[in-house]
Amino acid sequence: MTDLILLPGLLCDATVWAPQKEVLSGEFRVTAWRHFHGHDSLGAMAREVLDEAPQRFALAGHSMGGRVALEIMRTAPERVERLALFDTTATPATADEPQQRQEMIELARKQGMAAFAAHWLPMIVHPQRLHERQFIKALTGMICRATPQIFERQAAALLKRPDYRALLPQITCPTLVACGRDDLWSPVAPHEEIAAAIPGAKLALIDNCAHMATVEAPAEVAGLLRAWLMD
Repeated sequence: MTDLILLPGLLCDATVWAPQKEVLSGEFRVTAWRHFHGHDSLGAMAREVLDEAPQRFALAGHSMGGRVALEIMRTAPERVERLALFDTTATPATADEPQQRQEMIELARKQGMAAFAAHWLPMIVHPQRLHERQFIKALTGMICRATPQIFERQAAALLKRPDYRALLPQITCPTLVACGRDDLWSPVAPHEEIAAAIPGAKLALIDNCAHMATVEAPAEVAGLLRAWLMD
């Protein structure tokens, strides 16, 4: 039975992959990674996964988790049987990114994580979902399980991220690249570039979905993962 490891993104935890774990656990050994709250570098996050993972596994990452997945591919590609990247990028930080992230950290420090969630969620969730009270409450609760200090550490990890574009042509395992068609945080174009650079990679765009694809379109994401694992 294939081992599947699912990596969460910025300020996220295992709950973002809960729908897919529930659907796929009968067919695969699925681990939804708890979180990366304790680290301030992608390298440390990748080492945590590699230290606890089986010798060979399929790997899927969402957002920051996609960058952790790419770091694993950079340091231990022989351990990864298959790779899936959701709503992420392979590029380094942009020139204006440090200021943008610092402003968000300051908001979290001064007003709290709930206020930050209210500011951030409209940027990463499809507009049609913003009025769904329980959906937004669950995402807000997840963000509030982190702290401004955790946010600062993870932001530091993202600001120090390498340029993974040179790595992409070296990836030889079956690869899925997917994102919400309406993702404004990690838009479609970078995913097209990633898929074009990885030999044989398949690109999937999810309709009526923004950045939080795993919870916005849980059935579609589960279906994509099953097809990728069975291919």
